[in-house]
Amino acid sequence: MPAHDASLTAEAHDRRRLLMERSRPGRTGVSLPASDVPEQKLPDPSLLRTSLDLPEVTEGEVVRYFTHLSQLNFSVDTHFYPLGSCTMKYNPRFNEAMAGLAGFASAHPQQPERQVQGAIEVMYRLQELLAEVTGMEAVSLAPLAGAQGELAGMLTIRAALEGRGEGHRRKMLIPDTAHGTNPASAAMAGFGVVSVPSNADGNIDLDALRAEADGDLAGIMLTQPTTLGLFDRNAVEMCRIVHEAGGLVYGDGANMNALLGRVKLGDLDFDVVHLNLHKTFSTPHGGGGPGAGPICTNATLTPFLPGPVAVRRDSGAYGLEMPPKSIGRVGGFAGNFGVLVRAFTYITLLGGQGMLDISGNAVLNANYLLVMLRELYDLPFDRRVMHEVVFSAKKRPGANALNVSKRLLDHGFHAPTMYFPLVVAEALMIEPTETESKETLDAFIEALTAIDAEAARDVASLNEAPSETPVSRLDEAAAARHPQLRWQRNG
Repeated sequence: MPAHDASLTAEAHDRRRLLMERSRPGRTGVSLPASDVPEQKLPDPSLLRTSLDLPEVTEGEVVRYFTHLSQLNFSVDTHFYPLGSCTMKYNPRFNEAMAGLAGFASAHPQQPERQVQGAIEVMYRLQELLAEVTGMEAVSLAPLAGAQGELAGMLTIRAALEGRGEGHRRKMLIPDTAHGTNPASAAMAGFGVVSVPSNADGNIDLDALRAEADGDLAGIMLTQPTTLGLFDRNAVEMCRIVHEAGGLVYGDGANMNALLGRVKLGDLDFDVVHLNLHKTFSTPHGGGGPGAGPICTNATLTPFLPGPVAVRRDSGAYGLEMPPKSIGRVGGFAGNFGVLVRAFTYITLLGGQGMLDISGNAVLNANYLLVMLRELYDLPFDRRVMHEVVFSAKKRPGANALNVSKRLLDHGFHAPTMYFPLVVAEALMIEPTETESKETLDAFIEALTAIDAEAARDVASLNEAPSETPVSRLDEAAAARHPQLRWQRNG
């Protein structure tokens, strides 16, 4: 927190003085024993600093300082995180404990199979569970993240097309409501990306799709439910059109918490689907990882799965094998095993009824927000939503998504996803998840209602938000281009 940062409020300056200027000469937070080795000659004096400006504080002050800093963070343990398409939800600590069991946490991927039969069995059984959830034939747990799962899915499609002598097919269709990583994954796999628009109801425009369904078509990537939070009602017809043209259908299953136990993408005729285990199936999300993005395939694509995959041999023993026409490895070993243990624990503890409860509660919570806020914020597609609801902040003249999100911080809520999907102006994408209570949602609704009333009185006041946080409105572009990475003393 630099001393010259003009964005700091007076209150924040006071907080910083309390937190950062605790130093008093002679205070120390450490007591070192007498040295038990001979003193050594110091380097040349020109290489030494004559002084080092470090704070002199007691151990207790250090503990209180860093504990206070940690309490300024937003986290799922302390706040509601309504980030759409990110599924920031409560995850049971029991799943963490299972991943930390010595037999799992200490296993090494290069141990002989006979020594890690339990670990491979977990992978095998998880593959079967995910195949059941998606309605697909086979699963590879190898991809290490959702985006890598997308890339692996694209590579399996490319391999399948080349295997049938149609490697010339290089056109991959991407709906305008897809996740942002979809076009990048397709391009990295060597496909040319063509965007397909949505119709007035938020479904894929079938006429636009038909116009692209020619001999160069490799396939399509559909996020289901879409980033609008909608179940695309044209999905079955979309699959038929693409398949009749000779293409293959990829399903982005990152939003599967809306469908668990109710809809299987394989039944809709998708060819390959990826899942985000770290979103839907219990891994604390954020911090850059770890993740897991397994892909699930039908019979056509199963031989091309990335490996290794877990198998059960005729002897009853478990092992790891590469599929016969595998695209190869997408990581060093067999996936992020700790994430796989968490997902297996989560699914087996909840069972079939638990899967239904997840999707039912996720959809119920999102539609509750829709009904309670629809009069205050614009609803671009006025229909029942799935796991998330997308509003527009443009209904109130002069208001915008950024200002509404910044003011939410003053009310103690993390901001929702802003300005995405791109097809909605001033978009606010809100995902309540299945784990939030009605009381939490009511408090969130109350905050958004108060922000709307403030915008009606004086929309310009929102330009100064947030005002109750340690740091007020930052110049985010300048912060990205010219970051200040160390604290500087006042004066």
